[in-house]
Amino acid sequence: MNAQTKNQLPFYEIPAAPENYSSGNVVTRMIDGLGYRYYWASDSLKESDLAFQPSESGKSCLETIQHIYDLSVTIKNVANSAANVRKNSKNEMSYEEMRKKTLENLFEARSSFLNKTDAEIEPLKVIFQNGENKSEFPFWNFINGPLSDAIYHTGQIVVFRRASGHPISSNVRVFTGVNAK
Repeated sequence: MNAQTKNQLPFYEIPAAPENYSSGNVVTRMIDGLGYRYYWASDSLKESDLAFQPSESGKSCLETIQHIYDLSVTIKNVANSAANVRKNSKNEMSYEEMRKKTLENLFEARSSFLNKTDAEIEPLKVIFQNGENKSEFPFWNFINGPLSDAIYHTGQIVVFRRASGHPISSNVRVFTGVNAK
């Protein structure tokens, strides 16, 4: 795993690659890429960045971050075979709290998927529960649903930052997962 100080959030750098290409490790690496991208896309956002909205009908950067947080909860829940319970309450976390919790959720999911075999991945489901109503979807939907969606929306934050005049650091290297010095 990458060297992190005690107070540093996960995904400052992409952790070392797993030793083999098991199903769980491939998913782990996808989460690593998401976590690193999200870390730097959401780093040091100003109020003007958070308020940025490409159009009146589009979501603001902060609303997009809230959506990514919700997706991180789903990603963590799938990794831990837990249901996603629908809540009717509004998220009241600050941007900093939400960012930290999103990164922690992704790191927990990463740790849960690490070294899982095909046999351990196959029974995993995406489960949504709203009161007594429960919907289950196969693991394939996890890949094209919440995981891909979180990657997609993280890219939106990068674009929003550029448009609001506060682009991410030019030192970020998504290919290697280690920033240039």
